[in-house]
Amino acid sequence: MRRPFDPDCDWLTQVAIAHRGLHDVGNGIEENSLPSFEAAIRHGYAIELDVQLSGDGEAMVFHDHSLDRLTSETGSVHDRTADELNAISYTNGAGTIPTLAQVLDLVAGRVGVVVEVKSRWTGDTRLVQRTAQCLSSYRGNAAVMSFDPVQIAWLAHDAQHILRGMVADGATQDDYPWLPLATRLSLRQFRHADITRPDFLSLDKHWLPCPVSRRYRKTRTPMICWTVRSEQEASDALRWCDQITFEGYSPKVPTR
Repeated sequence: MRRPFDPDCDWLTQVAIAHRGLHDVGNGIEENSLPSFEAAIRHGYAIELDVQLSGDGEAMVFHDHSLDRLTSETGSVHDRTADELNAISYTNGAGTIPTLAQVLDLVAGRVGVVVEVKSRWTGDTRLVQRTAQCLSSYRGNAAVMSFDPVQIAWLAHDAQHILRGMVADGATQDDYPWLPLATRLSLRQFRHADITRPDFLSLDKHWLPCPVSRRYRKTRTPMICWTVRSEQEASDALRWCDQITFEGYSPKVPTR
């Protein structure tokens, strides 16, 4: 088990983390696109990105389950092959939907990468397994996180060498209308901790401080928060956590 703030974890707290890359649609840079990651690298920020599973089992860098918001296509990401998704352009930005492998080739260890595994909450672990495969030969700072304990528990059991984290918020009914109350309480209270054993936490800034953050602060577990959109929000958040995930402005480098 990793020690808090050992060399494997330090990079998570050294510089601010660009949420879905350093995107700016007004200048033709869409979220989770190769141009957004290139921009983050140029400015010296770490990168947060999301992965979804394609119909043929590839890890695609895309936030939504549906293609509708960011492209002129419609329907589920899961219904398309990786090659089909890789050919789809963004409606308001340059580039096409990349695979995780393509993003890792681009970053090439120049900044840290935090991969959020998006879940459909069905118990399916194919996406986190494919993510682990992509990272198995990567030579750079990288971590994997998810809201879904099933995904992180898989890493804790089957890929312990990968830095793993839990993403969390207050788990309200508004946030998780499809989950029963017992499951939401389990998320809110971190009842999964014995099987997920997170190396770090990524918490909603609106949830800070909370019982979970106070508990993990005592163990000096690295803690980042999301999503910060101004210097004032950053100042407020950094009272309770170690680093920010940001968008919509450019923090100083390093933040702390």
